[in-house]
Amino acid sequence: MVKSWLRDLYEGESDRAHTFRYALLAFDLFTVAYVITTSFGDHGGVVEVIDTVFGVVFLADFIARLTLADRRLKFLILPVTLADIVAIVSFLAPLAGEGLGFLRILRTLRLLHTYQLLRRLRQDFRLFRQNEELLVAAINLGVFLFVMTGLVYATQYRSNSQIGNYADAMYFTVTALTTTGFGDITLNGTWGRLISVVVMICGVTLFLRLAQVLFRPRKVRQPCKVCGLLLHDADAVHCKHCGEPVRIETEGMK
Repeated sequence: MVKSWLRDLYEGESDRAHTFRYALLAFDLFTVAYVITTSFGDHGGVVEVIDTVFGVVFLADFIARLTLADRRLKFLILPVTLADIVAIVSFLAPLAGEGLGFLRILRTLRLLHTYQLLRRLRQDFRLFRQNEELLVAAINLGVFLFVMTGLVYATQYRSNSQIGNYADAMYFTVTALTTTGFGDITLNGTWGRLISVVVMICGVTLFLRLAQVLFRPRKVRQPCKVCGLLLHDADAVHCKHCGEPVRIETEGMK
């Protein structure tokens, strides 16, 4: 009975199911904004209470998805599932004492949950379908930025006097990602240097990918029925690969 009700909410196509999933989406987005905002300041009693509420909600969502999973072991080892577990622990662990408070920064891994929403957004929103490459490139860069900022802070704030708060860690991540490299903040030790290398190589790649999508001519997704070419010019009437006519739905070129 309960499992059937959960399956209808999480996987069904009813209006109630759509409303429920978009409520989860709105809650996720609000949580991300909350995580970023509270990372810059001190954490008082009110923040601890809100953390606990969020942690309980995420734990309930995780248990529901685990209940619905056909292969639970496979579900548990998925990267996004592991990220959710870390995020849940990061919200609830500080209750055990301020010594575990550093785990707060790991809740930025909740951003990885964003990728589960792409399929639903692609189905439901035409604007998303038309700008999917741009939005995905921006999401990739944003997720990488905040996850690496969290990693820099978690590994450096105790041993590096230059990393005193989340803002310092983000400043270093952005300067390394853009290869600006002012040099006023550097990471300590071998692991710090390795993190810097990852930020520079992966970050520049993601940044260039976003720039490429922004400045190249816009393409639309319309698979060719003959050769399978997926991306075509917005005003194309024939496939550039095989010459087969393609039918692209359009409101007209302006």
